[in-house]
Amino acid sequence: MKKPIAIQGIKGSFHHEVVQYYFNNESDVVECMTFDSLIDTLLEKQTDEIVMALENSIAGSIIPNYALIDNHQLSIVGECYLDIQHHLMALEHQVIEDILEVHSHPMALLQCKVFFKDYPHIKLVEAKDTADVAKQISEQHIKGIAAIASKNAARLYNLNILAESIQTIQHNETRFVIVKRENNQAEKEQINKASLKFELDHKRGSLAALLNVLSDCKLNLTKIQSLPKIDTPWKYAFFVDVTFEDYKNYDKAKSIISLMAENFKVLGEYKNARP
Repeated sequence: MKKPIAIQGIKGSFHHEVVQYYFNNESDVVECMTFDSLIDTLLEKQTDEIVMALENSIAGSIIPNYALIDNHQLSIVGECYLDIQHHLMALEHQVIEDILEVHSHPMALLQCKVFFKDYPHIKLVEAKDTADVAKQISEQHIKGIAAIASKNAARLYNLNILAESIQTIQHNETRFVIVKRENNQAEKEQINKASLKFELDHKRGSLAALLNVLSDCKLNLTKIQSLPKIDTPWKYAFFVDVTFEDYKNYDKAKSIISLMAENFKVLGEYKNARP
């Protein structure tokens, strides 16, 4: 029997939307309020797959999540890009002028900050999860407080949408990854993207030389993110995503990088979600 898929947040969250899109609408989910507890569901074998946000087109990388995948020896097996549309919602029979506070995740509040300049009477309050606020408003029948969440959350918790797509930048995407304990999913013929991690000596030209290898092997660098090594001051680990057309070119690049870099690791090999 297939185990449920774990998500950060609850039903109606954007993580839940990814499950519905990437897997199917019938998939059961394990709801986790933190990314650490999300990882624990994998480690404790409550689930075999989790959905985890990794970066946003506006806010950038969620750096601690890279470290969680790396530190626990987990593997990225797929990805999904989700168009994030933030909607303002509350109990029925209310208008925006009735709302005194808006509760939502700090990232959602940040992405919608400009909208609320026209409503100075509204206080913005940070919460752990967008959909969880919507659920509390519905279950506790709270008036005067609104949530910022998805249309799916409004539908699930019977809330009225007061304003649609209130995010400042209309084109707002989040990249989610599907993570398992080990990568045993895709055939080589299907793989055209990889997530890698390596460390380099702090000397001139070391990163440039490695990036030249990627170029020479016909790999396209789509992401590079540095993360300081806590136990070694001024030394950094690099997390990179690469795409490629021929797996043989990627295989060649891996062999060279393993000689040039320290602690080289493949975090995942999977199918590129971009056309």
